[in-house]
Amino acid sequence: MANARLADRYAKSLIDLASERGQLETAYADMKYVQAVCKASTEFVNLLKSPIVNADQKNKILLAVTAGKVSELLNAFSVLLVKKGRESALPEIAEAFINQYNAIKGIHKVSLTTAVELTNELKQSIEQKVKAENKFATVELTTKTDESLIGGFVLEFNNNLVDASIARDLRDIKKQFLSNEFVGKI
Repeated sequence: MANARLADRYAKSLIDLASERGQLETAYADMKYVQAVCKASTEFVNLLKSPIVNADQKNKILLAVTAGKVSELLNAFSVLLVKKGRESALPEIAEAFINQYNAIKGIHKVSLTTAVELTNELKQSIEQKVKAENKFATVELTTKTDESLIGGFVLEFNNNLVDASIARDLRDIKKQFLSNEFVGKI
């Protein structure tokens, strides 16, 4: 993140304004849309960061991309960002907004990596187990597959990592064999 403090401040301001107007859920949906656009289009992000494109053009492009997809509040916020010359921080602001929203609502992001695709029942079971064990009210589970794990899973949440993969077990066994203290005593 280029300037996390700046992104946090703008995100906090937008959360406060949206809460005051009773549009927090709408603003959240808008920022999820902006985040998706930024992740999908590096050209869009590069355009926002470009010093060559003038502010009026950036404003028109930003409004064209979000036309009919976001609320008037976010459109006004976008205009303000361009006016202040902070439009390049929009991807970071969107990320900071979503993180602050999740903190307010008690939503915990959980990432699960497995060697094979999981069934919906197993995903729900894992989600319920994480909720129960950690006393989380709401969990946002994202899953991905990585065949290099061979088997098992890797679970990440709140700066915690649970690596129960076979690949890790094999690495641990290899370390034990390489540093075997008993071989020298034979």
